[in-house]
Amino acid sequence: MPLHELAVSPADISGAVLRLALNAAAPRPLATHRLDHPDGGALTLGILGASHVITAEHDGGAPFSEQVSCIAPTSDDHLPHHADAPGYELTSSSTEHDEPSFRALAAELRRCCADDTGWLGGTFPGDDAALTALAAAPDGPGWRWRTWHLYPAAHGGTVVHTESRWQP
Repeated sequence: MPLHELAVSPADISGAVLRLALNAAAPRPLATHRLDHPDGGALTLGILGASHVITAEHDGGAPFSEQVSCIAPTSDDHLPHHADAPGYELTSSSTEHDEPSFRALAAELRRCCADDTGWLGGTFPGDDAALTALAAAPDGPGWRWRTWHLYPAAHGGTVVHTESRWQP
């Protein structure tokens, strides 16, 4: 099942400290889910605390990775709203939600992770809305993926959402 109840406290406690690193060494994920591309190669979704790492492998090409975490090895001190690299694009946003909408989003993401192929989710102790969710699908010879990092607060919570596309 691609929804994991992780018995660790999340390493990232605020979406404001997330950063982006491409093709950098990442710590070992707490949970992973591998997706095979119909044309060869694979994408591995990985949860790092309340952050993520995604690794793409393409037949005959160099691997690619995206890490969004508070420990991402980069000189940037924040997650950019937009990033480009050869064959790669990322957009990100951070939104505040009231309690009902935050809980509803967490429940929907948990359902998708539990029921749908192409999804990986990890929940953390203390609050069932403390969640990291990732979803991916092939896109031509490459991949598209989306991520949600949910940070509960006293009256709702913050959601950091990313959308990425990679083409070999």
